[in-house]
Amino acid sequence: MSQRNVKIEAKVGLHARPAALFVQTAAKADFDVTVAKPGGEPVNAKSILAVLGLDARHGQEVIIRAEGEGAEELLDTLEALLKQPEPESA
Repeated sequence: MSQRNVKIEAKVGLHARPAALFVQTAAKADFDVTVAKPGGEPVNAKSILAVLGLDARHGQEVIIRAEGEGAEELLDTLEALLKQPEPESA
């Protein structure tokens, strides 16, 4: 299993556009992908309701896990999404 601890840079946290992009990207994988806050229960990263339910905010850390062929590449993409600050107009 591959895992990344990622600090959220998006000003709106893992909500709105960042959450939608995160879920859309995770949903393309043919394997399980989860996201959790440190010490929290992992949730399905392919479910917008589950991801929004984490209430992960700017500056917080989340743990992303994936297992399967292509997991490292997927985690690279998901990490990049979370580290990209939202534009001022967002």
